[in-house]
Amino acid sequence: FDLTLFVEEVNSGLKATFEYNTDLFEADTIERMAGHLQTLLSGIVANPQQRLWELPLLTEAEKVQFARWNQTQTEYPQQCIHQLFEAQVERTPDAVAVVFADQNLTYAQLNQRANQLAHYLQKLDVKPEMPIGICVEPSLEMIVGLLGILKAGAAYLPLDPAYPQQRLAFMLSDAAVPVILTRQQLIKRLPEHKAQLVCLDTDWDTIAQESLENPFSHITADNLAYVIYTSGSTGKPKGVLGLHRGAVNRFYWMWQTYPFTEGEVCCQKTSLNFVDSVWEIFGTLLQGVKTVIVPDDVVKNLQQFVETLANNHVTRLVLVPSLLRVLLEIDSDLQKRLPQLKFWVTSGEALSLELSQKFRQTMPNSILLNLYGSSEVSADVTCYEMGTEDETLRVAIGRPINNTQVYVMDSNLQLVPVGVPGELYVSGAGLARGYLNQPDLTAQRFISSPCEKVGKAKEQRSRGAEGENYTQHPLLSTISILEDKPKRLYKTGDLVRYRADGNLEFLGRVDYQVKLRGFRIELGEIEAVLRQHQGVQETVVVAKTDEHSQQQLVAYVVSQAEQIITITELHRLLKEKLPEYMVPTAFVMLEALPLLPNGKVNYQELPMLEGARPELDQKLQLPQTDIEQAITDIWREVLHIQEIGLHDNFFELGGHSLILIQVHHKLQQKFQHDFSLVEMFRYPTISHLTKVFNQGESAQISLGQNVRQFETRTASIQRRKEVRQRYRTAKPKG
Repeated sequence: FDLTLFVEEVNSGLKATFEYNTDLFEADTIERMAGHLQTLLSGIVANPQQRLWELPLLTEAEKVQFARWNQTQTEYPQQCIHQLFEAQVERTPDAVAVVFADQNLTYAQLNQRANQLAHYLQKLDVKPEMPIGICVEPSLEMIVGLLGILKAGAAYLPLDPAYPQQRLAFMLSDAAVPVILTRQQLIKRLPEHKAQLVCLDTDWDTIAQESLENPFSHITADNLAYVIYTSGSTGKPKGVLGLHRGAVNRFYWMWQTYPFTEGEVCCQKTSLNFVDSVWEIFGTLLQGVKTVIVPDDVVKNLQQFVETLANNHVTRLVLVPSLLRVLLEIDSDLQKRLPQLKFWVTSGEALSLELSQKFRQTMPNSILLNLYGSSEVSADVTCYEMGTEDETLRVAIGRPINNTQVYVMDSNLQLVPVGVPGELYVSGAGLARGYLNQPDLTAQRFISSPCEKVGKAKEQRSRGAEGENYTQHPLLSTISILEDKPKRLYKTGDLVRYRADGNLEFLGRVDYQVKLRGFRIELGEIEAVLRQHQGVQETVVVAKTDEHSQQQLVAYVVSQAEQIITITELHRLLKEKLPEYMVPTAFVMLEALPLLPNGKVNYQELPMLEGARPELDQKLQLPQTDIEQAITDIWREVLHIQEIGLHDNFFELGGHSLILIQVHHKLQQKFQHDFSLVEMFRYPTISHLTKVFNQGESAQISLGQNVRQFETRTASIQRRKEVRQRYRTAKPKG
């Protein structure tokens, strides 16, 4: 066995010994496991009446370690975004602030235009925290519009002119937007609405009559800065209420950790609809750094994009890993063309190990930062700087940034040990207020911490009322060590685990889990293995129910340019890494994954299976004899594939163990011939089965015996897999 616990009774009590496979486990992992077992048993003895989920698992040393990793408290400016911008204007009034094409604005010019717009908006009765729509394309007016809205005391709400009108109409109605900033040529792209339009081009002569002085508004760092709509599980977008405090804390962390140097230039290319744009724009403007605005059409023309970065001497770039991959592919000499681009920041999706290694090879003189976060936490929660050391199975997402705490917990809000998967909860300065007009969803995702619950319980008991006892909660003992005790936790829905060094690994989504044929499967794990194939560029695995009401795992794969991948290759890779039940039964090769407007995969648009023979290594050789044809007909019936070759592998065609049992039964009935089910597992081709029937081979093991053996073996594999997932600290392979 990979892991065995021996317990023997001795005079002094019980002696326990772990025997383990050193290919799978480190010594410190086993030591932690032993500590968890002792803690668990002690907890049972101390209080046998505890509910199972209340039993302790973490040692006191681990609680202290978790608290130490979360000690991120530091001072940061308690001001609003526009107030910090105004302070920067005083320091560098004549420096160039933003550049677009052949136009630019200095800090003084940008501030004056934003002031005029802010005064104009205040005369339109714009109030603090009022959501003001901004529907403009990348331009200098875009920056003026954002600053003008903030200076007026309001919050900006991005309206992408490329969005479908139905989506824009919902956002305008949901937020009750009273004013929309736009340009004359974009008015026709807006749906019907009741908002007042302010055109930043044709109305500017009127706006320019307003004061050049900084306006006054009664807002603080706890007020709204923006409302950004993200996709919702119900099919309708939800508006995230982002605060000035969270954005400024994120800015300040970056300024302190990776400070700007003289002469730096940054690039703004991300749509306002995505929270990364907040850093791209204000993280640089608030530090006197010149920002080059790059329109979307240039970004999509990658050669032109690289030239723009080079010509403007851009030193920092924020991008999603998929775009980074393409950039590295189109130009192997990228380091020479972009020698000044020192910081590459990836976020928005998982960074693969293969891509990070390729970056190190292509850009040896640059730094790659892997950031993790979401709109609900002011863009970023953790950061990991890629080094030259070897990674294990996946790239880490790092440790929490300033004034941020992270907790990895199970479904009962119990902290889980190092190496054990759990859901990530976040607290600290970056948390959003919640979701606009969705109090129930806000309550589900932004929950009270145990500290708050203990206080309420004590208050209830002081009044003579019964209150639930939270005082023994493991998280509470960890939080109590922190200087700044959190009041709220954001439930991310992301599955992570701690490494022994305190860095987090992203594993997938907690709701991205399926149960298939009695097995619980994390689809992200399958995708991670598929990405290890050098020919796979992108992949997504889903559980689909076909037209025959059969649920199966389907892998959608996008190959690298000019590379041909066969199902046989992928099947072989998966079988090397995963148990049989986790290997997809169908593979669909796509030119590109269908995407939603926010860049995430559109699962609704993934094509249905067509019943066609997949691309295999074997050439299609059709049946010739009556026996071959009879076996082929049965395979067609159960696999729902029209063309099946004599040498095609049953499992590569989409079969699995339960279907194989059906085939075995039908063949026995058809040929009145008893033969071994194990034989079919070993040689799952029509050509081999034909030889079996032609030779009149008799079964050595009965069907019932083989099924029981197969079930026993599968259960054993499952138990071993769960042990590995729960306790191992992955070691570098190969």
